[in-house]
Amino acid sequence: MASSSVSAALLLAVSLAALHLCCRHGHGAGDAAGNGITAIYSLGDSITDTGNLVKEAPPGMFETIKHLPYGVTFGYPTGRCSDGLLMIDFLAQDLGLPFLNPYLGKNKSFDHGVNFAVAGATAVDPADQFNLPAVPVPFASKSLKVQLRWFKDFLKYTFGTDEEIRRRLQASLVLVGEIGGNDYNYAFFQAKPVAEVEKLIPGVVKTIVGAAKEVLDMGATRVIVPGNFPIGCVPGYLAMNAASSEPADYDSAGCLRELNDFAAKHNSRLRRAVADLQASYPGAAVAYADYFDSFLTLLHNASSFGFDAASTRKACCGAGAGEYNFDWRRMCGFPGTAACADPSTYLSWDGIHMTQAAYRAMSRLIYHGKYLQPQILSFPEKNGQT
Repeated sequence: MASSSVSAALLLAVSLAALHLCCRHGHGAGDAAGNGITAIYSLGDSITDTGNLVKEAPPGMFETIKHLPYGVTFGYPTGRCSDGLLMIDFLAQDLGLPFLNPYLGKNKSFDHGVNFAVAGATAVDPADQFNLPAVPVPFASKSLKVQLRWFKDFLKYTFGTDEEIRRRLQASLVLVGEIGGNDYNYAFFQAKPVAEVEKLIPGVVKTIVGAAKEVLDMGATRVIVPGNFPIGCVPGYLAMNAASSEPADYDSAGCLRELNDFAAKHNSRLRRAVADLQASYPGAAVAYADYFDSFLTLLHNASSFGFDAASTRKACCGAGAGEYNFDWRRMCGFPGTAACADPSTYLSWDGIHMTQAAYRAMSRLIYHGKYLQPQILSFPEKNGQT
């Protein structure tokens, strides 16, 4: 796999962690027929964050996501890492619930759930890296450990007793992830070899599953733990490694084999750990969300999903030369960059995150298809698919 300079990598990592968009309220609050789900609680990173990063970041940092073209599909920026909605938004809509407000948002309603996810967050807290290869985190984002503490504090403050917390969680859905991708991103962006980054996998998976176990012990009865994407198909990674990669390094879809093999190793270990959780908590519904294979299904069948097959590995928004439209020195939102005319025909929004259209398709494949394993959700008929 190709390497890149530390300075370039750190800037890209900061930009990666930064990109994110804020959400307006969705329609319809209330019980989700067939599920009894009245609330969603979400932990994770930029794949799920609906506004926490822009609330907690120091002044002057991550300004690009506060402005267009971020949010262009809305007509205004909202704080998410996309041109529009994320998978968590479509899931909430399909369950008949409002969009999740960010935990750090002021004067927001949390009646039907809270989003604790923070763009750029790692699974393993930097303070807990003593037994892992050292990987500097480019800014003090909130790890899964911090998010879990927020979750517990919120439940205690809002519902008081353990009995009331359990009652609330029994009518809720909890997502633990996707998270862990940034633990690896920060290592790869600092030019660490794959063999070294693989040493992080056991600790990352242990942390994710440990958080899911804590949530189950608190009384959750429906928990989803997503895996990682095939990062070898991400335009940002493809562009970073283009100069030093050989034709044999790519698969038939133009993705980097070594990076996808790495992501598959993480997912395999996580899937086994989730299966152990399922066995340990027979009274709960615990599912693994397969982001890896669902994305590859989308990639290999892009045209049938309404995407431009020629642009599946190109960022909609960027300023890079060549086939990926990605340049770490000029990320989406920087001067001299521009968004494509129609984001709905692209899979990738900014070279790192996906478009609203791609997230919608992913949500359908996962939550309404075969990539939620086992299938633990049912949907109100009128909200079956957004």
